[in-house]
Amino acid sequence: MSHSWYTAAPMRTLTALNKTITDCTDCPRLVLYRQEIAEQKRKQYRDWDYWGRPVPGFGDPHARLYVLGLAPAAHGGNRTGRVFTGDRSGDWLYEALYRYGFANQADSHSKGDGLALTDCYIGATVRCAPPGNKPSPDEFERCSQYLQAEVRLLRNHRIVVVLGKIAFDHYLKTCRSQGRTIPVPAPRFGHGSVYRFPWGVTMLGSYHPSQQNTFTGKLTRPMFHAVFQRAKKEIDGF
Repeated sequence: MSHSWYTAAPMRTLTALNKTITDCTDCPRLVLYRQEIAEQKRKQYRDWDYWGRPVPGFGDPHARLYVLGLAPAAHGGNRTGRVFTGDRSGDWLYEALYRYGFANQADSHSKGDGLALTDCYIGATVRCAPPGNKPSPDEFERCSQYLQAEVRLLRNHRIVVVLGKIAFDHYLKTCRSQGRTIPVPAPRFGHGSVYRFPWGVTMLGSYHPSQQNTFTGKLTRPMFHAVFQRAKKEIDGF
């Protein structure tokens, strides 16, 4: 089943977009993988009824802060049905969002745990958990329609925190696809990078809070918190 609705009939609300995302079956490899993970489960989650579907965005539809990640984790978002929920990356993200007033609690373990975001929305470049955390180029391309629609529908976003170079690159690609002129030379990803675009959006770069980055010390909590402290300062300046 193909959902080439973006150019033909753009969704007018995030609710409609997210319903379309959760019904998507456009990428056979990802469909098979997410379903296999949901059936096999991880030992400590044997009692869980895994989500096993594409994971939509989450948060405040009027948000000024937009956080963009890579893809759901196999036993995180693919299990819980909510982006950055139930895994170590989410522990880091929600702690930072809580610290700077964008979330009402510092952790999140399930969709029903009471978490609410204020002035913040979280999305991903690919909506299904990919094998090895590596979507293929074709999978990025098929899923790009959802990122394009999400960016359009988040009309109030003024700050984008991109978690990792892939999110950085795909946000820029989305901007180009929507007729934005990217400055020359083109922005380059780096942790703590700041780019102000002429259409009123500021992009902040951050290393992704993956275990590969946090366990090795490439990303520390003070480094990560500094990005969201900057995001809060920028938003307070509007």
